[in-house]
Amino acid sequence: MEETGCSREEVMSLLAGYRARDVPHERIFSSMCTVPHKIALEAHEYFASTNLGDPGLYPGTAEIERKLISDLGSLLHGKDIGGYATSGGTESNLQAVRIAKKLHPTDMPNIVVPASAHFSFDKTSDILGVEMRMAPYKEGGYTVDTEKMAELVDKNTIAVACVAGTTEYGVIDDVKAVADIARENDIWCHVDAAFGGLVIPFMKNPAPFDFAIDGVSSITLDPHKMGMSTIPCGTFLIREPENLKLLSVDSPYLTMKTSFTLTGTRPGADVAGAYAVLKYLGREGFCDIVSGCLENTRRLVCGMEAFGYKKVLTPVMNLAAFYAADIPDGWKVSRTRAGHMRFVMMPHVTRDVVETFLDEVSMLH
Repeated sequence: MEETGCSREEVMSLLAGYRARDVPHERIFSSMCTVPHKIALEAHEYFASTNLGDPGLYPGTAEIERKLISDLGSLLHGKDIGGYATSGGTESNLQAVRIAKKLHPTDMPNIVVPASAHFSFDKTSDILGVEMRMAPYKEGGYTVDTEKMAELVDKNTIAVACVAGTTEYGVIDDVKAVADIARENDIWCHVDAAFGGLVIPFMKNPAPFDFAIDGVSSITLDPHKMGMSTIPCGTFLIREPENLKLLSVDSPYLTMKTSFTLTGTRPGADVAGAYAVLKYLGREGFCDIVSGCLENTRRLVCGMEAFGYKKVLTPVMNLAAFYAADIPDGWKVSRTRAGHMRFVMMPHVTRDVVETFLDEVSMLH
């Protein structure tokens, strides 16, 4: 640290230099995060100094969080849903398993997850000392084989999990079948819909995945993905809010004397941003955005196939996967564990971006 401070112009010039080294969003196909909506940025700035870690000091901001959870719970066909705003899907998934572990005490707890499970479950397993068992894909596909999943459940299983909008292929597990396994074994069923939670409800004839299914205990949903909030903003939604008490610890020097969240200090700004986007867009606006992302996905697939690229599967959501091949330099495309190219068609991937990419692809052929 320097002895004397710099001018505002010097600081901003320094920061601009660092920012210029970042990959511009219009060249990014690999991220499930996107450019925040303008109204999210406005709300974020307005609530920048709020801390939901001590909600008694910020009752208005805390009410926004309650409304955000209520609105998302209703969207996912829940009634009187509980939960809170998290730092993202990793925290939400961990909290689900924490509750399951407390509800089903055993010396050798295990959870059963699909092969598509996000790496946050590896972290959760390590942190909580819970064995993670991985159920394979169905033959010829990328959703979980629920029969094989059921075979992995035993007396020490505390939870099963599934994914609605997988990170690698954007497919939706058979949530009802997984929830049935949970009900038959009287254990927790968690749905990781960090990506799909704000996509699937706005699709035509969406696959069932939420609280409409008996046996679904909790859901992860990230507004900082398709909700276009500022980063980070996840949510943990739970069918029976009283189970949150299992996570409570004493917080005697705060305005609220117990706390069930994982982190202490929690920004209110991103919560306000997420809620602002929901209110501003409404269902109609989200339907338009999701429809546009799906249309751009179809355009990408059509264009890539015209140049000889082979898709791994027909996209279910706004994510396309292709067998590995050369692509133009300067574009950020990630690979799945199987080595397939993965394109996530977020709102920042506009039709102009798709056409620019395809034009550059054409120069390779």
